[in-house]
Amino acid sequence: MTVTPRFDAIGLVVSDMAASLAFYRRLGLDIPPEADSAPHAEAALPGGLRMMWDTEEAVRAYTDLADAPAGDRTALAFRCAAPAEVDALYGDLVAAGYRGHRAPWDAPWGQRYAVVLDPDGRGVDLFADA
Repeated sequence: MTVTPRFDAIGLVVSDMAASLAFYRRLGLDIPPEADSAPHAEAALPGGLRMMWDTEEAVRAYTDLADAPAGDRTALAFRCAAPAEVDALYGDLVAAGYRGHRAPWDAPWGQRYAVVLDPDGRGVDLFADA
């Protein structure tokens, strides 16, 4: 038997579902409002992938969060249409109270880049081709 898995979803464990979903809505993800009070939420992404959020409480029902592998990191990146959009989106998120991690800069690999932190402190990259 040949098994061919297909990458299907990106999952995030969050401490505050409503705060996390509000952040990702500002980045353009379509998440229903009733998900704010749910222990699990999902959004369809372009290309058929899904992004999923689970509260810490929901995850504790089946695992000990202290057992997460050392060095466990998640990197998410959102492409903007133009360099000016990186600057504008970063400014909008910081003005809305989210923490900027790295203000927009011209990266040596030829992109305009910035990093903002989601409500759980995860770095979220914003970028556009220069």
